[in-house]
Amino acid sequence: MRLKSPSWRKALAVGAATVLAAVAFFAATGTASAAGTGPCDIYASGGTPCVAAHSTTRALFGAYSGSLYQVKRWSDSATTNIGVLSAGGYANAATQDSFCSGTYCTIVKIYDQTTRHNDLTIAPGGGANPTADQGSNAAALPVTAGGHKVYGVYISAGNGYRNNATNGIATGSSPEGLYMVTEGTHVNNRCCFDYGNAETSNNDTGNGDMDAIYFGTLCWFTPCANTSTPKVMADLENGLFAGGNGSNTANTGRNSAFVTAVVKNNGTSTYAIKDGNAQSGSLATRYNGALPTQSGYNPMTKQGAIILGIGGDNSNGSVGSFFEGVMTSGYPTDATENSVQANIVAVGYSKSVTFPVSGSTYRLTNLQSGKLLDAVNCGTADGTAIDQWQNLSNSCQQWKFTNVGANKWTITNANANKVLDAVNCGLALGTAVDLWSSLGNLCQQWAVIPAGNGRYELVVENSGMVLDNQNCGTANGTKAQLWMWLNNTCQLWSFSS
Repeated sequence: MRLKSPSWRKALAVGAATVLAAVAFFAATGTASAAGTGPCDIYASGGTPCVAAHSTTRALFGAYSGSLYQVKRWSDSATTNIGVLSAGGYANAATQDSFCSGTYCTIVKIYDQTTRHNDLTIAPGGGANPTADQGSNAAALPVTAGGHKVYGVYISAGNGYRNNATNGIATGSSPEGLYMVTEGTHVNNRCCFDYGNAETSNNDTGNGDMDAIYFGTLCWFTPCANTSTPKVMADLENGLFAGGNGSNTANTGRNSAFVTAVVKNNGTSTYAIKDGNAQSGSLATRYNGALPTQSGYNPMTKQGAIILGIGGDNSNGSVGSFFEGVMTSGYPTDATENSVQANIVAVGYSKSVTFPVSGSTYRLTNLQSGKLLDAVNCGTADGTAIDQWQNLSNSCQQWKFTNVGANKWTITNANANKVLDAVNCGLALGTAVDLWSSLGNLCQQWAVIPAGNGRYELVVENSGMVLDNQNCGTANGTKAQLWMWLNNTCQLWSFSS
């Protein structure tokens, strides 16, 4: 999706009643052990089998015992696959932690758990952004699922995954269903945090050529309800549809810690949008009705590629979190989707942020340069530039972190009492950072994202870009700036008192 100018396995041989009873049992007990029934077993029993199933947290079939994803080590470019603790169970995060110990890792592949091998790898360039994307920091999104430590996929600006040569994914006007589990707190209003069906050419080839889930705060068709609250919408190419012909104020969105996002499209007449709290409760239907009447959407002309974290033309400015998701053959029933939601709730996804300590003051040292984040000449005025300098043991190099939401922080210079700010709320690579009076906006809010070994990336919320050491410089006075995540040590920071 391009922003407008200007700016196996086999279906288990069980009856549907048995499957639903199993789901209800796991939902009621909240067991932390591996469930005997996964979402794809439920879809198969409903007559709409999974043709793609991706997750870095758990098996999506009750009998799946293969690899979930692959990580690459920065130190020597070696790779290893991360599997499950047991068949049908949760990811073996200890394998990742051991393999990446003493260095850092990138997620380079997310395996398809069906027999169709629709694996996702790092996306190539496309019409909107010709440069190939980057894989995600493998340690960035630790959560708990089923009582086990696992890792999700943390999408920053410039991250994305794709498969243009798929097997069994809906094309043309064929029906399909999709869901993903994401976070309601890691979002922005840029294009496009998608999961689903896209063009095979990496270009915007016209209306109806996509059928993907979008989650974020971008309002494409006005009016939109609650523009600060993220929404599940259908990215059908050249439009993020909240329902109907695009605008649908009944789609009020959801910002729970974990969100189940659902879209289904029969290809010829109907589509539906649902969301739910992935930790409790049922799905809410935000739209269920006719496909858009604009030219190209009825019938659909789906092309069958799979994307994650980007738009169909590699629009890659959006941010988001991904834990699991599937694509089906056929148009799932409401009963099937309700059972899948119950299965997701039974997983017990949870997350806690324990660092940094709100109200505490730290010095921030760039891993590449060994220099500290510094207010130039100890300036106190709005617009004071930020660079890196050797340790001077003064308050101009001290930064107070104050929590303002779910892993959102203001970073205040101890000497100036001004906050770290993205200049003019810039979205371009190389946007400078400075000190400015508090404005309470997303250009002054930062996420602190673990990379492993006591280092962190700092992500500004408005653009999803990370705090970067310009050209990986090591000299005093090297500029601090914003850039897409590049999986290098120039974008990693350590905290000290």
